[in-house]
Amino acid sequence: MTEIQPVYNIPALTVGSALVIGDLHIGVESHMRAKGFHLVSRTNEMLKEIYKAADDCVNRLIVLGDVKDSVPGSTKQEYREIPDFFEKLFERFDIIDVVRGNHDTSIEEFLPGRVKVHPATGMRLDDVGLAHGHRWPSADVMSCRTLVMAHNHPAVMFVDGVGKIMTEPCWIRGRFAVGSSEAYPVLPERFIVIPAFNRMLGGSPMNSEEIEPIGPVLGSGLVDFDGSHLYLLDGVDLGKRSDLMVRKTRRKIPKP
Repeated sequence: MTEIQPVYNIPALTVGSALVIGDLHIGVESHMRAKGFHLVSRTNEMLKEIYKAADDCVNRLIVLGDVKDSVPGSTKQEYREIPDFFEKLFERFDIIDVVRGNHDTSIEEFLPGRVKVHPATGMRLDDVGLAHGHRWPSADVMSCRTLVMAHNHPAVMFVDGVGKIMTEPCWIRGRFAVGSSEAYPVLPERFIVIPAFNRMLGGSPMNSEEIEPIGPVLGSGLVDFDGSHLYLLDGVDLGKRSDLMVRKTRRKIPKP
């Protein structure tokens, strides 16, 4: 069985000798700038964090989709930063794979030719299936023991006694509820959803009754989503999603 380990305090997994991340959304600062928020690009910070996450045993990088942010179209920031970002990554990694995400239209235009681009139906690494999560994976990917996905930008919501809300990025780990389906003769035993690597994106609180998971797999009856566990980036197991659910809350504003 291929060893899968989360990297401490970084939204990345090691899968055998590969480092797996997702949801870079390079260019999100341009999107925010159009809304009036003037932010400095964090692309170089992400590069440093990838280097930090890769130990001496890692020689391959797998990006589970959404390399770029704009869809449809592209920004000058994406054309400027994405090629340089991946050229610098090749100074550290021998192999780089990109699984196409829903934001990755024409992604080949941005990537060095050495990057292998896989379809949105995913790829497999030994007994681990890897997909972005916005499309149904292929039967080959779904026949793996573990399915790893991105796309949801998972977070967990904490609400204090006065209604103050805080969210933290989190991992989701759970099991498939069935062993096969009409479309898939064999299904994985378990699934893992990785947090967004770009910290600028925030996250969608998976324990909020107002949030529904996106993507066909998590929204299907194939997985036991309520029984999945949510983990903080430091490895703390918060417990089952069903036990952590937060109902709609209204924060009281103190009187002056």
